[in-house]
Amino acid sequence: MKQINFLFLVAAIFLLGACTNLQPGQVKVQGGIIQGTVTEDMAIYKGIPFAAPPVGDLRWKAPQPVEKWKGVKQTTEYAPAPMQGGNPVSGKSEDCLYLNVWSPAKTTSEKLPVLVWIYGGGFSFGSTSDPVHNGENLARKGVVVVSVAYRVGQIGLLAHPELSAESPNGVSGNYGLLDMIAGLQWVQKNIKAFGGDPGKVTIFGESAGGIAVSMLCASPLTKGLFHGAISQSGGSFGPTRPTTYPGENMKTLEQAEQDGIEYAKGFGVSSIEELRKVEAENLIPRGWTLPGSWPVVDGYVIPDDQFKLYQSGKYNDVPVLIGYNSDEGLSFPSGRTPDEYIAYVNERFGPYADKLLEAYPLTENKVARSARNLMRDAAFGWPTWSWARLQTQTGLSPVYLYYFDQHPQYSENSPQADHGTPHGVDVAYVFMNLDEKNPRFTSADFEISEIMGTYWTNFAKYGNPNGENVPRWPVFSNDNPEVMCLKTQPEICPVPGEESLSVMDAYFEWRRTPEGVEWAK
Repeated sequence: MKQINFLFLVAAIFLLGACTNLQPGQVKVQGGIIQGTVTEDMAIYKGIPFAAPPVGDLRWKAPQPVEKWKGVKQTTEYAPAPMQGGNPVSGKSEDCLYLNVWSPAKTTSEKLPVLVWIYGGGFSFGSTSDPVHNGENLARKGVVVVSVAYRVGQIGLLAHPELSAESPNGVSGNYGLLDMIAGLQWVQKNIKAFGGDPGKVTIFGESAGGIAVSMLCASPLTKGLFHGAISQSGGSFGPTRPTTYPGENMKTLEQAEQDGIEYAKGFGVSSIEELRKVEAENLIPRGWTLPGSWPVVDGYVIPDDQFKLYQSGKYNDVPVLIGYNSDEGLSFPSGRTPDEYIAYVNERFGPYADKLLEAYPLTENKVARSARNLMRDAAFGWPTWSWARLQTQTGLSPVYLYYFDQHPQYSENSPQADHGTPHGVDVAYVFMNLDEKNPRFTSADFEISEIMGTYWTNFAKYGNPNGENVPRWPVFSNDNPEVMCLKTQPEICPVPGEESLSVMDAYFEWRRTPEGVEWAK
């Protein structure tokens, strides 16, 4: 055995618990002893239970304490993904509340910063086992990486009057968010055993995961559970609306409960008790599972319209690193033809349609980049920009804003000539898990991936992405709204499309007026 292997294994004995009878790769956590995998430079644990299986009578209830086990639990394989759409449903289970840990620490006294990953998937899909989410490369930069599973779709987010009535808090619908919170509570109680510092936890996520990060920042239930937040293509700052759209996804509890009533009727049952007896795989549509599968403003987990919460300073004031991709609209088209685009804008934005069509115009009789940016900004750009501006106004912690624009350079004659960076591409860069065999990735891609991994882990360490060997990233302020443009050569740039964003901002301001609220009904 190589000396480095031997030394790491010896050190691992000390890392993995204070009990002298623990073997290499073993850790004592809430519930019992677990056995992981120890490699040359990493201790890896997959499928650690952090709550009781939410099955049977626990379906549609807040996560309960983990059940204790006897002996040593093997945690060397990922647990099944949460029950979700797709055909087949194999590899997915209602019994899904597990997390994973990657730790480079050699002793429990190292107190490494902790990055806790929350996956995306529109709150309808997702898992911790996606190879892109493998935390090894990030952990090698001197942090402990944790990824937490949570319930999705109607199983994780169904609201219903009966469920609210049986809840001690009088609410329903946000079980997936409560799972994340339970995972963060587990981190606080157990991460020391992996060499992590419970006083230096940063949550990060993308898409629905990034939106969840913003919700956790605004929730009173998470106070003290994390100390920094990173949101990639996230943010939840739109007002509630009965008919939802990207960027206006939230409903009130009452509205969501009515959706739940209609959903339950489809199964021919007369009570939640009967609905709990329906097989889990029959509860989830094969495709996207909206409505009834998005967090709601319940007055408990999410107290109110998040924009208003931030205006009044009612949120967890921690350093944030937030941003979005340059061409998110590629993944969320608002119409394939100019006529479809115009119809969509009129339907969604009503009295503001003409102003927004002018701000995000069609070009050359096609839905080009300028028009696609309307969807980008409605769903991701405006929420992120608003988050940055609001926290700068009402908070004390720094804000770091980015714009990810790394993509192939297409020829002028290519149908993709105006394409930027679509939704979700950033995840592999952040985790430094780009496929080396994929010919589309060049040395520039791997270089910016290395820079992003350094920024993200620096932020976890210091609450600040800056450090050696990376370009300086300034703090965002309303007086000096500088953005880090992450591309082949990272550089500081102004807020992209700020004039158009200002028109979008006027729309959202109007939506919160009595006239706008009435119109949305």
